[in-house]
Amino acid sequence: MNTEKLSLEGLIFEATKINIDGNVLTITLNRPERKNALNSVMTNEINYALAYAKQERSIRVVVLAAEGDIFCAGADLRNMSGKEKPPESAVPRLEGKTDISLSLRHLYKPVIAKIQGSVLAGALLMVTNSTHAVAVEEAKFSAPEIKRGIWPFMVMAGLFRVMPKRAGLDFCMRGEAIDAEKAEEWGLINQSVKSSELDSAVDKLASQLANLAPTTMQMGLSAYNTQDSMSFDEALPFLQEQIAACIQSDDAKEGINAFLEKREPKWD
Repeated sequence: MNTEKLSLEGLIFEATKINIDGNVLTITLNRPERKNALNSVMTNEINYALAYAKQERSIRVVVLAAEGDIFCAGADLRNMSGKEKPPESAVPRLEGKTDISLSLRHLYKPVIAKIQGSVLAGALLMVTNSTHAVAVEEAKFSAPEIKRGIWPFMVMAGLFRVMPKRAGLDFCMRGEAIDAEKAEEWGLINQSVKSSELDSAVDKLASQLANLAPTTMQMGLSAYNTQDSMSFDEALPFLQEQIAACIQSDDAKEGINAFLEKREPKWD
C-alpha cells in the first residue's frame, strides 16, 4: 500500500472545493449544475481529501457541504448507464480508496454532513456514515431507486445502522421522500434548523468537536466501529482493553491533570 505522505499543494479539485480553517477541513461538493451527482472525479476527490484529513493530526473535524439547491442526487446515472464516458480526475488516485462510505467510516474523526438541500439515493451513504448530520428544514430525503427498477443495496449498509428497521424498509420499498422533521425523528439526521441558522449551527458543532481530545476521539470512534459488529460477550472484553489503553494515553493524562488543576486542557 502507498505510504507516501499526501499533500493538497498544487492539486486542482474540479468537482469539489477543499478548505481548511483551523482544525476543520471542509469538503464542498461543487457540481450544482448536475445536482452534485457523484461521478468518478468527485468520488476520487472526496476520498483523497478524507485520506488527507486522516493523515493530518491538526485536522480534527471534517465537514461535508455542498453548493446549489441539492446536497447530492446520488450516483451520476449518465456515467452508470455508459452513455457518458467517465472523466479523468486531476487528483491522484489512492490504491484501495474507491468507496466514500468506507473512507468516512474508517476516518475515526468527527464528520458533519452540512445538508443545505435534498439528499437522494447513494448520497444517503455520506449522511449515514457521517458522525453528525445537520439539515435545513426544507431538505427532503429519499431512496427513489425502486422507481428506476433498482434497489438501494449499498445504502442499506448505513441506513439500517441509524434508522429503525421497519421505517428503513418502507423508505426503501416505496421510494417516497421524507422531510427533515421525519428524518430527525428516525435518526437519519441529528438536527434540522432554519436555513439562516445552518452555518452557525454547524460552525458551533465543529468548534465543540475540534476542542475535544483528538487522540481519544480517534480511539473511541475506532473502537465504536469495531464493537458494532461484535456480540455483547465479545464487545465487553474488547472495550475493557480499549479503556485501559485510553487511560494511559497523553490525552487522558492531560485531561485528568487539567481537572485536578482546575484549568482547561491543552491538547497537542
